[in-house]
Amino acid sequence: MVADASDLNAAPPRAEPVASAAMHDAHARAETVWRSLTIFCRYRIVVAAILALFYWGMQRQSYFEPANVPIAVTAIGFLFAAAIALALTAQARVPAPALHLTLQVAVDVLAITVLMFAAGGVKSGLGLLLLVSIASSSLVSRGRIAYFHAAMAALAILIEQSWRLLALDAPVAEFVQAGLLAGSFFLIAALSYTLAKYAEGAERVAAARGVDLANLAQINELVIRDMLDGFIVVDEAGRIRQRNAQSERLVGSRRGALNGALADCSPELGRLLDDWRAGRAQAFAPFRDPITQCEVQVRFVRIGVQREPGAASPTVIFVEDAGRIRSQAQQLKLAALGRLTASIAHEIRNPLSSINHAAELLQEDVERQTGREAETRLLTIIRDNAFRLDRMVQEVLYLSRRDRTHAEPIELATYLRTFAADFCGNEKLAATTIAIDVPAALVVHMDRSHLNQILWNLARNAVEHASGGAGCVLVFARPDPGGLRVWLDVTDDGPGVPAEATAHLFEPFFTTRASGTGLGLYIARELADVNGAQLEYVGHGVRPPGGASFRLSLPRTPSA
Repeated sequence: MVADASDLNAAPPRAEPVASAAMHDAHARAETVWRSLTIFCRYRIVVAAILALFYWGMQRQSYFEPANVPIAVTAIGFLFAAAIALALTAQARVPAPALHLTLQVAVDVLAITVLMFAAGGVKSGLGLLLLVSIASSSLVSRGRIAYFHAAMAALAILIEQSWRLLALDAPVAEFVQAGLLAGSFFLIAALSYTLAKYAEGAERVAAARGVDLANLAQINELVIRDMLDGFIVVDEAGRIRQRNAQSERLVGSRRGALNGALADCSPELGRLLDDWRAGRAQAFAPFRDPITQCEVQVRFVRIGVQREPGAASPTVIFVEDAGRIRSQAQQLKLAALGRLTASIAHEIRNPLSSINHAAELLQEDVERQTGREAETRLLTIIRDNAFRLDRMVQEVLYLSRRDRTHAEPIELATYLRTFAADFCGNEKLAATTIAIDVPAALVVHMDRSHLNQILWNLARNAVEHASGGAGCVLVFARPDPGGLRVWLDVTDDGPGVPAEATAHLFEPFFTTRASGTGLGLYIARELADVNGAQLEYVGHGVRPPGGASFRLSLPRTPSA
């Protein structure tokens, strides 16, 4: 096990939960360091045990000098006891990792150097055990502290050999061997340090790639989950290996069908797959799934490598919602048709104005003469129909500009009183025709011109069907039960809407009056939608048992 140099002085892991990813990584690195130190302590116990067995087995051959046998026994016992003590402290996570590692190396250097002295110096070969300690130190620390440990071992070897040379008249050739062994300590430290750095770089690359792979997997999961089309992956045998939620909605690939046969989940899809693999067809017409009743378009893509020539291969089946595709195409057609209709309406308006103006001039000329009642009636028909066409053109043009909203706070009580006065004045009605029942300080958030157009259409319909008396049209407002919106009801006291007509009230060009355009309620609902409001027919509303009531649900101001 290896660890970063900065890990050696990391704090011991704590028992409380890790709050962040950085703390989690630091905790994991510290655990790795202590685990490595514990392993090396166990290795040291094993070495001490082997040395003890070696001493007992080689006692008759006098491997150790007779005078130094007590020294050897003491050194082996010290190494064994120190290894056990260091293993226990490693389990307790004390002292700091760097100090703990230095103590381990110091114990090795002291014990093995004493054993070398007892066995006759460098020629005993026991000094090679220090190479393992130096290499272990370099791998664990990954820092320059390994060179300090190598220097400790080299100095101990040279001091021991110098003592033997000066005090015991050891051969000079042994000093050369000691010098070579001391130099090998630094070489091993350098090589181990280099290998540790390479390992550290490989770990960083692996960690970075792991993060990239995790991000990529998350992106793939989000794309697969949120894609509008379904996909199903089947293997060579036609078993489902993967699919997304959209495929479950479009075809009969049930949740429990993973690793099941495609033909069992969707027989039609299984048959198409067999035809495609056999080469009988490459493109398929949309079909309706019998389980989900969705009309789908399928496309097959071969993936992977064939096990044998001519054999089936894994396949990805893309399942598209044909109804959604058709709806999008229809929306594009409607948008283009709307622009064309607006252009035609604009072009019609100018000659229509000329026709209306000419009819007014002719009517003035006819009215000066007597006995021309038939011409007067025909001119009146021309003017009425020209006015109706002009009104329809205005509504079409207004509908083409419905997306241009400028929402603002509107205080309803003041606004509705002003609206009622303007409406009654323009429509030549009595000022008491419309009754207002709105609490004070009730504020909504909407485009003022759009709200005016909606209420104008609703009030015009209400007046045309009401009795015409005072208060025959009531505009009633109150907050909804949730308090986030305002309900604005426009109610008349007329006969109400026939039951068979309620389903068609908001369809374009639907009208129950010969003089109506059939666009008023349709435009009112469209304008309500673009402002985040809802317009609906609610029956007789607050005026049972007769009359008709339309409810406009308006958004309140953000502060409200």
